[in-house]
Amino acid sequence: MRILRGRDAALREVRRRSARAGNDDVTDAVRRIVRDVRERGDAAILDATERFDGVRPPHLVVPPDVRAAGAARVDPALRAAMERAAARIEAYYARQPTGGFVAADPAGDATLGQLIVPVDAAGVYVPGGTAPLFSSLLMSAVPARVAGVERIVVATPPRSDGSVPDEILLAADLAGVDTVLVAGGAQAIAALAYGTDAVEGTAVVVGPGNDYVVAAKREVFGAAGIEALPGPTETLVLAGPDADPHHVAADLLAQAEHLDAQPVLVTWSEALLDATLDAVEGALQGLATEPAARASVDVRGLACLVEDPDAAMDVANAYAPEHLCLLVEDPWRWLPKVRNAGGVFLGAYSMEALGDYVAGPSHVMPTSGTARYASFLNLRHFQKVVPLVSASPAFVQRVGPDAVRLARAEGLEAHARAVEARLDGDADGTDD
Repeated sequence: MRILRGRDAALREVRRRSARAGNDDVTDAVRRIVRDVRERGDAAILDATERFDGVRPPHLVVPPDVRAAGAARVDPALRAAMERAAARIEAYYARQPTGGFVAADPAGDATLGQLIVPVDAAGVYVPGGTAPLFSSLLMSAVPARVAGVERIVVATPPRSDGSVPDEILLAADLAGVDTVLVAGGAQAIAALAYGTDAVEGTAVVVGPGNDYVVAAKREVFGAAGIEALPGPTETLVLAGPDADPHHVAADLLAQAEHLDAQPVLVTWSEALLDATLDAVEGALQGLATEPAARASVDVRGLACLVEDPDAAMDVANAYAPEHLCLLVEDPWRWLPKVRNAGGVFLGAYSMEALGDYVAGPSHVMPTSGTARYASFLNLRHFQKVVPLVSASPAFVQRVGPDAVRLARAEGLEAHARAVEARLDGDADGTDD
């Protein structure tokens, strides 16, 4: 890990980060893929899947009997754990308010409010790669279902034999997914956004992915909504002198084992920093994912030694991490100081890895500094907020003249006349 000493040096480094601007070569390639899917539909998806994944799946949409058989093959102990995780995720999101409001104007002559309306359909991208990330499916599709989405489509790349992992199929059943599309990468995002013969398009597309997936989500935005552009994972552990260096190392490596991850340590204790670096090296030895974890630690890892706790929080807020782990004494006292974080994990037993699977909130969180303005995946990503206005004649008489004046000041005469047409009547709505 690269060591930065002092608040100012750490701030200079972390402020160089910005949301990923994208690679021109990747963007150009993605545009070609997306255009091909829009023009040729299913055939383009199959061709791209064969080219990029090395297999031409026997079907683009997993048939019901194949889904049922795959889900039934999952180890019973794993099934039980997945069922409990899905239930905890659902229970967490059930607490998020799903209703709008309808309220009388203070004068009592109008009713104003908001409707919360779910989108008709949501597309969920589930990465493949070295392992079936069924947890990402649960963390994305369960909130969509709780939000009231009627149709949920999951897209995930095939395995080398063209099939979808059994764990993904079980997770799809647990989350109430309607369709499983056997496709990954940019071609899957295009299919979710625009639709093809095999699958109807969706109103929003959510989920993490590689550079091609992120570029494709940029490309289709407008045809469909997106929740964010989640890229490589990152975690920032803010650790005090009393933190257990083995806990700190474990939390850093839990994210470092993802490809291109960035683990960051911020502390004001040199003894803790030294002990943690030793613990990281020791924990890397024999780790099954050591190559990926070591690359993340050596290439992107940062260890920031700052002057005091206030400087540590300044660095954390400037970095705006996806995951902020507070391994400090009395972490709740620190919480009011947190301004920018995708998720906050308080204390030694609130490890981020727990949040990845069973705590409840979705692990799809803003990365690359976008936590400065973006939120973790939640019900509002699958819902629209629609204002409502119900005005009485008395309300128009009371506020209409102001609307006329404002409209004419902007040069919009038809707007003014639309209001005046009602002002010509009396307060109970009858014409003179």
